[in-house]
Amino acid sequence: MIRALTRACALTLAFGFASTSAPAPGAEEPLRALIIDGQNNHDWKAQTPIIKAVLERTGRFKVDVATSPEKNSPTSAWETFRPEFSKYDVVVSNYNGQPWPEEIRKSFEKYVEDGGGVVIIHAANNAFQDWPAFNRMIGLGWRNNTFGDRVTLDEQGKVVRTPKGQGPSSGHGPRHEYKIVVRKPDHPVMRGMPTEWKHAIDELYHGQRGPAENMEILASAYSSPEQKGTGTNEPLVWTIPFGKGRVFTTLLGHVMAGDSTAARCVGANAILARGAEWAATGKVTLPLPKDFPTATDTKVEDISASSGGAR
Repeated sequence: MIRALTRACALTLAFGFASTSAPAPGAEEPLRALIIDGQNNHDWKAQTPIIKAVLERTGRFKVDVATSPEKNSPTSAWETFRPEFSKYDVVVSNYNGQPWPEEIRKSFEKYVEDGGGVVIIHAANNAFQDWPAFNRMIGLGWRNNTFGDRVTLDEQGKVVRTPKGQGPSSGHGPRHEYKIVVRKPDHPVMRGMPTEWKHAIDELYHGQRGPAENMEILASAYSSPEQKGTGTNEPLVWTIPFGKGRVFTTLLGHVMAGDSTAARCVGANAILARGAEWAATGKVTLPLPKDFPTATDTKVEDISASSGGAR
């Protein structure tokens, strides 16, 4: 069921160079990216075209989409869903739904262990609570507080671990603008970003739970009690190695029907594109957008949620 979305996306350029379907003479071949979608408690039909547009306009990626069977589909429908992960440099998950068949799980684990890159976007970290390897890959997920440790940052940026059974379960307050704090300015994905910048209206996840092994937190945000938050610094962007592979998680990018503001944030999309390149190659060549958010002003792009054609 792997298929490319074929219609060209109409959007304004935010990275300072034009999208291209083929590399310029002497340039590197595009990285192959696969977006997984088909089920989500968020509007994946609106979000996947945005993700695809953000990646392809850089000229660095050639993107395919694998759409799973619908929820509660018969077993026979799943027999035809077999993404060929090994064909891709990076797999981008926009999936939060029913468990994958064991054959797909094993294939995905092998892909990452052998060096494949993975990007987890927003609610995709809610998925697969019963899959131990996936929980190690993502480090933290949307889970009950009895599932695993909680990770936050104190005022000095030091990691604080709260044992399972203590503190809140996963959640979020109302959507609002909030300030992103870069915690690893020397990491290739974050290099050159302002130390603090304002993210567009989005959910701010708190109380994420999991093993959080070998986790490098790249950015966080303060979860304000005034917004029904936790009163501490919650990790929002991080990386975890898995075998030879690299897993990159960004909790930014909430999309629901009629609301794609968070997924059109210039800063969030820079993190997405640069994170995907890093997950695929271990380095980042993509420049930051010139019109990057500041500590006081958000920057939202004109990317249509319907770009990319009919599904």
